[in-house]
Amino acid sequence: MIKAFTIRGTVLPLIGVMIMLLLSGCMGKNSSMSTDDYAAPTDYGTVSATVADFKDIELPIDMKWDSEKSMAIKTDSFRGGILSYTGRVELYSLKNFIISSMESNKWKLVGEVQSKGFLLAFSKPNQTCMIELTEGFGGKYGNTTATLYVTVDVAAAGRLNPFGEPIN
Repeated sequence: MIKAFTIRGTVLPLIGVMIMLLLSGCMGKNSSMSTDDYAAPTDYGTVSATVADFKDIELPIDMKWDSEKSMAIKTDSFRGGILSYTGRVELYSLKNFIISSMESNKWKLVGEVQSKGFLLAFSKPNQTCMIELTEGFGGKYGNTTATLYVTVDVAAAGRLNPFGEPIN
């Protein structure tokens, strides 16, 4: 009878406290949001952030830049790079977020391939962006990787009007 009382009196309350501590970590610290939280796409209080120097490409803030798998290049006539981001984001949700975000930033979806992941191709006048989305180890419970291949022809941009048409 003493062993049963000890288990119920000591172990069960400790398990209950541990569960409550774990659950309290899942709750947000500040549940109130003001209109300032929705100020701009680059505001890190929102759901997205811009990618590197490309102000018209956004990813969810859950995606973190992987500097070891990324590289960028800037010259007088060209700007671009390979940018890698990883995070715990569901693959289809990330795909839908990117398509919506790119279209709202005036990118045109020109191609999509689905195999193990997705390859999305977008274009603008003098710019291209291909985004490869893959799930890492653990499938939907692991990290998702977004690899962006971005090119901007700076020289060509000077010969186009704001609508992307050549200037005569």
